[in-house]
Amino acid sequence: MGAPEKLPMENTSLQRVKVYRLNDDGKWDDQGTGHVTVDYLERSEELGLFVVDEEDNETLLMHRISSDDIYRKQEDTIISWRDPEYSTELALSFQEPTGCSYIWDQIGSVQRNLNFNTLSNDSYHSVSSELRELPVVELSTLPLILKTVVESGIADQMRITELILHDQDFFRKLMEVFRVCEDLENVDGLHVIFKIVRGIILLNSPQIFEKIFGDEFIMDIIGSLEYDPDIPHVQHHRSFLKEHVVFKEAIPIKDPVVLSKIHQTYRVGYLKDVILPRALDDATIANLNSIIHSNNAIVVSLLKDDSTFIQELFARLRSSTTSMESKKNLILFLHEFCSLSKSLQMVQQHRLYRDLVNEGMFGIIGDVLQNQDKKLVLIGTDILILFLNQDPNLLRSYVTRQEGIPLLGLLVKGMITDFGDDMHCQFLEILRNLLDSYASGSQRETIIEIFYEKHLDQLIEVITSSCSPTSVGQSVCEYKDSNGSADMIPTKPEILLNICELLCFCVLHHPYRIKCNFLLNDVIHKVLSLTRRREKYLVVAAVRFLRTLISRSDEHLMNHIARNNLLKPIIEAFVSNGNRYNLLNSAVLELFEYIRTENLKILLKYLVDTFWNQLVKFESLPAIHFLKVKYDQSMENSEMKSPINVLESRIRIDERALEKEEEDYFNEDSDEEDSASVSVSLSPQRAISVCFIQWVCSIIKPKIWWTG
Repeated sequence: MGAPEKLPMENTSLQRVKVYRLNDDGKWDDQGTGHVTVDYLERSEELGLFVVDEEDNETLLMHRISSDDIYRKQEDTIISWRDPEYSTELALSFQEPTGCSYIWDQIGSVQRNLNFNTLSNDSYHSVSSELRELPVVELSTLPLILKTVVESGIADQMRITELILHDQDFFRKLMEVFRVCEDLENVDGLHVIFKIVRGIILLNSPQIFEKIFGDEFIMDIIGSLEYDPDIPHVQHHRSFLKEHVVFKEAIPIKDPVVLSKIHQTYRVGYLKDVILPRALDDATIANLNSIIHSNNAIVVSLLKDDSTFIQELFARLRSSTTSMESKKNLILFLHEFCSLSKSLQMVQQHRLYRDLVNEGMFGIIGDVLQNQDKKLVLIGTDILILFLNQDPNLLRSYVTRQEGIPLLGLLVKGMITDFGDDMHCQFLEILRNLLDSYASGSQRETIIEIFYEKHLDQLIEVITSSCSPTSVGQSVCEYKDSNGSADMIPTKPEILLNICELLCFCVLHHPYRIKCNFLLNDVIHKVLSLTRRREKYLVVAAVRFLRTLISRSDEHLMNHIARNNLLKPIIEAFVSNGNRYNLLNSAVLELFEYIRTENLKILLKYLVDTFWNQLVKFESLPAIHFLKVKYDQSMENSEMKSPINVLESRIRIDERALEKEEEDYFNEDSDEEDSASVSVSLSPQRAISVCFIQWVCSIIKPKIWWTG
């Protein structure tokens, strides 16, 4: 049997080989040229030799590496063996001797691990607590370390965790092997190290996390996780963290502990959310979140206790010499600082927020809300919401002071200014919190008083200016500030919608103010002008506003609605909508249903008496049909209870009785008696009663009718 032909020196690739198979005639058949690697067999932890065709990427050879001594190395460029699975001789002819030596060493390393595992199986069936020490960390033992870490049971994991923590050099040696594999471009070894590191993280040990997330190992750990065998391309997490993630210090932080915790927090979050989001279980994610939470608490605690740091921060914010870009960075830092303070205990949070207010926090936010940068204004509102969530009385107390009153005006102005899709909700949330009638504190009534006296008219003016007959569909309204100057600002439908939401909130929380302001200033009629808008959801908002008013069940308010014919624009919008089944249709029908079920007689009578000719064509709808039924029943009941109707009923009864007696008389045999004798034959008491009732009715009927 001769040796296979040596591959010509056409390519310098170390892994380029020719595959040969010995035929029945004792000659070597050329199976093709490709590139050889040592990798894991599909769905298995066993390693094998793979040769992929260099032209069409077809697999030329797949051989499971055996622990038996079947491999031979010839002439420094040929490795041959007899494959026990196929009972045939195979050979690889390498282009370069160095490539042959590398694969030969790989085969030897795999065989040593296989022999070690075979010997180990005689003493224990799995990686258990009987394991006294971990394998020595080197390239050849990586598969065994992987098997030890990954294939252990729950009880075994505790033992493995102890062994890893006991070996002070474990991670240092593992990272050294990682760097060697990376330098040699040993992809197989890098894939194994990835699995080892991932398995160690899944052990979910806080003590291990403390080691691997320290400054010494964290970047190498992240580097090892760049070589995920399930991802075809190498990730570049380290270069992203070093080159693209910029750590900005608005105020220089001198404490090295704070800096270390800030960097560690970001990297742990990056590992959790970007590198291993699908691999981590819930328990591991919870522990990683706990590390982040703890780090945030340490950072905020150390910074808040540094009085010079806080004072310098606010001094720069107030300084006229600080550039706009620097102030923006300072505000961003302040926002993040307040957000991270949620990691502190409640008592510490309250103390921190109180100290920030004493340093002039709300004055700074007032300046921010007047900035032209929309993103910065959003940050300012976020900070206010953080304060409201922690202690609303801090902001309420400030707003009631003379220097704080302009802040309320800025919030109202912000609500009617186009800052983007989300900004209006931010301002709405803050104003609702400040105007909440259920809030505690003496400042509540003062804030409500300021709002109704100085700012309610501004909100109503926005509606009327955008809904007047000449401006419906336009997008401009006028805002007048406290000095009386006017600014033309865009009015988006979302702004009008949020104003309606705030007015509904006021109806529910300030019923006394409704009578003082809404009725006297014709607010209801002005809000209902929204029914002329093209946007159906604004028409629905107007219906919802009136529905909220009616829910107060205030008779004076309902009389005002009926007397001023305020349901007219809603009925017109409903009729114009026709038979379309949409949100407007449902909102109006629900309004009718509420009037019927709550038996609001004033509105029921006004609605049917005034608009039935327009609503009759919708009588097939249950809500309108039963509305009319309720109206008819109400009218019948009112007629039965009326004094004049009682008397008229009595007259009709007596008249029927009189007619019956006359009929009985004329049916008698004697026809000689005249009409005078008829009246004599009647009961005298009955005749007197009929005459008396008729006389009484003639006197009181006009008065009763006028009263009704």
